[in-house]
Amino acid sequence: MRRKEHWLFALTLLACGAALANGPASGEWNFRVLLDDSLIGEHRFTLTANGEERRLASEAAFAVKLLGVTVYRYRHSATEQWRGDCLRRLASRTDDDGTPEQVEASTTGGSALAVTTAKGTQSLDGCVMSFAYWNPAIRKQERLLNSQSGKLEAVQVSRAGSGTVEVRGQPVAATRWRIATPAQPIDIWYSAEGEWIGLDSTVSGGRKLSYRLK
Repeated sequence: MRRKEHWLFALTLLACGAALANGPASGEWNFRVLLDDSLIGEHRFTLTANGEERRLASEAAFAVKLLGVTVYRYRHSATEQWRGDCLRRLASRTDDDGTPEQVEASTTGGSALAVTTAKGTQSLDGCVMSFAYWNPAIRKQERLLNSQSGKLEAVQVSRAGSGTVEVRGQPVAATRWRIATPAQPIDIWYSAEGEWIGLDSTVSGGRKLSYRLK
């Protein structure tokens, strides 16, 4: 698999309960990750509350095989600290098929978020959100922080219809929201109660990447 085809990173950055004004206070999401309906790994999210703050921990592990031989591996882990809808701290580590990436972010004396990568440090003003699919407030954002690359990406979020998504083996009625990014659109599925229950995107070679709750 050629380096330019390493497309998984944007989707994982790629949690249950009723939606609150600032999303759920706590929850767990354990997704099967599928490529063209073939299982390639999983992505787990755990959200916990501590007073006015929330902590999200996520772990992803993918392996793509061709004729029984692993041709691509991906590992990603991240922790995020939130106050309301604003990201206050982030630490992520990624192994993108042998290419390491690391992001550290924290608020400075004011409200700015200082984001540090191998390329340096940038200061982001205002309330910054990552690709926090678990939080319905993501639908109102015009920019989102990629927790793997540390880049602040321009996005357009819009409602894109309805349908059904398989959740733990059963079809569930859901609403689809589309996040248009510079790389590719990401479709996020929410149940009638506002719970994040799935993700779909078309990746390199026209292949379909999907998240489905276990």
